[in-house]
Amino acid sequence: MGQQSTGRMNVESFNLDHRTVAAPYVRVADTKQLPGGAVITKYDVRFTQPNEGHLEMPTVHSLEHTMAEKIRDHVDNVIDVSPMGCQTGFYFTVVNQDERGGMLAFLDVLAAALGDVVTATEVPAANEVQCGWAASHDLAGAQQAAQAFLDQRDAWQEVHR
Repeated sequence: MGQQSTGRMNVESFNLDHRTVAAPYVRVADTKQLPGGAVITKYDVRFTQPNEGHLEMPTVHSLEHTMAEKIRDHVDNVIDVSPMGCQTGFYFTVVNQDERGGMLAFLDVLAAALGDVVTATEVPAANEVQCGWAASHDLAGAQQAAQAFLDQRDAWQEVHR
């Protein structure tokens, strides 16, 4: 394993002590105000406990496709849904979330999108025309992960152990 940095890092999540968090959780990882006044919020949506578990890549891939498509059926302020390289969760980047009810409203939208994953009959855009690795999908794995996350909604805002 690599050496632990002793100084402050540029990437917010590198400053998070991953030993002290308790997945599943949702937390605000960053906010930035743009020159025009818009506010960008990045949410850390953690499905599995860091360094103890992870989602398999086909599951991550199918969650990414399905959540990214389905969340936009509920709101229009989502900029991006990005999987974490460590395979423990996703970043959701949204604009002007505070004007839409803040964290609690985001949690409701996230729950709705995850519910859509659970009931999906296919992974959106899981074909060679629309996806760069169409063979790497697992809808059943995505549905199982989404349901497990939904089943623990009461704990989503409890970030630390």
